Amino acid sequence: MRLTAVLVPKHWYRIGFLAAAGTLAMPAGLSADWPNFRGPRHDGISEETGFETVWKKPIPMVWEHKIGPAFSSFAVVGDRAFTCGTVDKQQVILALDANSGKVLWQKNFEKEYKERMGGDGTRATPTVDGDRVYIVGAKGTLLCLSTADGKELWRKEFKHEPQWGYSGSVLIEGELAITTGGKSDGALVAFDKKSGAEKWKAGEDPAGYATPYPFVFEGKRFVVGFTGTSAIIAEPQTGRVAVRIPWKTDWEVNAAAPIYHERHLFLTSGYDTGSALYKLRLEGDKLAAEEVWRNKSILAKFQSAILHQGKLYCSDQKALVCLDFFDGKEHWRKPRIANGTMVVADNHLMVLTEKGQLQIAKASPDGYEPLTEAEILSGKCWTVPVLDRGKLYVRDMDRLACFDLRK
Repeated sequence: MRLTAVLVPKHWYRIGFLAAAGTLAMPAGLSADWPNFRGPRHDGISEETGFETVWKKPIPMVWEHKIGPAFSSFAVVGDRAFTCGTVDKQQVILALDANSGKVLWQKNFEKEYKERMGGDGTRATPTVDGDRVYIVGAKGTLLCLSTADGKELWRKEFKHEPQWGYSGSVLIEGELAITTGGKSDGALVAFDKKSGAEKWKAGEDPAGYATPYPFVFEGKRFVVGFTGTSAIIAEPQTGRVAVRIPWKTDWEVNAAAPIYHERHLFLTSGYDTGSALYKLRLEGDKLAAEEVWRNKSILAKFQSAILHQGKLYCSDQKALVCLDFFDGKEHWRKPRIANGTMVVADNHLMVLTEKGQLQIAKASPDGYEPLTEAEILSGKCWTVPVLDRGKLYVRDMDRLACFDLRK
């Protein structure tokens, strides 16, 4: 059954002062918290169940706010939601009551970021860890704040801003806060998450646009930094580079999240680059990466793929595509759904098109048939939605909205 529903409401509310607190429940698997970009396992997959997939009436809106431009997604922990916007020519980080949308606190942290081609505002998503929240501004300010009241605890400044602004979010790895500085600031750079003291730098590639990505190989933890010119895999405790995979893309736009699965690492970029899968192996005290396949079935300029039951799903610069992870075989594509974002939950794709339509469909290599098609936003929608405790958090360039998908 198909359905078109939900009109964009007429009344937008101005933002006041914002705020938040919350405790992080990290990946024990069944936590409902969504503390960072792409969720607790960094894979875009939610543990949510019990939500409605077929809507015969408008999806209830819980709250909305007009907040000013940004591409930041949401971190949702407990009853708090964190994101960013632009207010009075300043990039701001916001904390809101997740149930009512009430603004708890607001913190200006960097001058507004103007970019006429893609759009204005903060690119990164807040990262919550315990009683702290971390954000990277588009101009290169790394900030650590108290979740309780927005008090600044420490900050760092990066000086090698990429062409379209700093976009990678902060990865919390044990006691470290890891992000991408670029060039002399470190292709990957790690700070003590409590004090802000620098712990290590790895590589001097220009900054890419992706968030550092953690994985475990042969019982040992690693972090991938997708830089402007390569994928750098480093040991998170020391910063020692285990392998560097050259990856050249037009204008050094490497923005999609890498994906690790069963000894293999998947990379994808847009323009004319495409995707590749690498098999990793130990080589002495380092790693080696052997290319398994390469094609242009997925051209992810800025949207990340999701791996679900051995299949890759991605709304890239041309289409919504399903691909086999291990051999790169294309199962299907929907050319009219390009530059969308998505989350996977309970074996369903929840796709937000770039024009603001929510599509809910079963995740299957056999085909794509939306069960619901609902107009929930308008304008440019390039921000990844978040599903948490039955509520869907979405945004366009100026407005935040929360919808209740519970049955």
